Amino acid sequence: MCKRLSNSICVAVVCALIVGGCAPESGPKADVLAVGPKLEALAVPSEYAALAIRAAGGFDAWANAKKIDLDCVATFYQEDGTYYLTEQRYEVFPWSNSVRISGAEPGGEYSRRLLEGRFSVLEGKSQYDGLQVGVDNGCIADGILNLITAPARLLDESVKYTWSTEPVRIKGQWYRPVKRLAKIGAPGTVNVREGAFYQKRSSGRVDMVLLGCGGTEDVLIVRGHDYRLLGKGGVMVPSKIEAFKADASNRVRHRIIEIDLK
Repeated sequence: MCKRLSNSICVAVVCALIVGGCAPESGPKADVLAVGPKLEALAVPSEYAALAIRAAGGFDAWANAKKIDLDCVATFYQEDGTYYLTEQRYEVFPWSNSVRISGAEPGGEYSRRLLEGRFSVLEGKSQYDGLQVGVDNGCIADGILNLITAPARLLDESVKYTWSTEPVRIKGQWYRPVKRLAKIGAPGTVNVREGAFYQKRSSGRVDMVLLGCGGTEDVLIVRGHDYRLLGKGGVMVPSKIEAFKADASNRVRHRIIEIDLK
């Protein structure tokens, strides 16, 4: 259900929901993606991964988190200050490295999916298909997925992680960056976006992710705020998510999307 705030409000960004030039694509059904980790294949967590898991609910909670359903209100912004408000559902599959984003517009229902770095249209069309903000829609979806599922992502041995020993200060908070690079020769690395997970030194929580958007110098910055526990024994997720477009020096150009969980 979409709500137009005024006749002058328009959209210049459709983020992870809408992508121009893509045809509907079939793929694994939601229940197939709702799997837990392969415990026998998991290595002993690194120090940074163990800290991130502990700060977000603990290993047992994440091992049982086969699917995370999040209903939210999303606000999309364009550079001239106009914006668009809509309701969305995020179905997050931590151990399948996937998110399904769905909603409804005046033209009907739609759904989009990111699965192991590949962004595709599952159902429906939007009147705003094809509009861009200079940041790839798949990159934006990947940033949101990586932020929500950071504890699971940091256990992924198909990519290379490097934990910085030197803390950095951002807006008064001290962080230790965990850089992510594609591991040459590893399966599926062609779809890995290189970037960094920023882990708070005080708590171990990863509440900021930076991703390079391939083919450009643009950087996506995704931040999480006001983390909440999803039920007794559940995982912790951000109540608010913001994504920003930045330049190669990480200077923010403009806000792209704000997501508020219900």
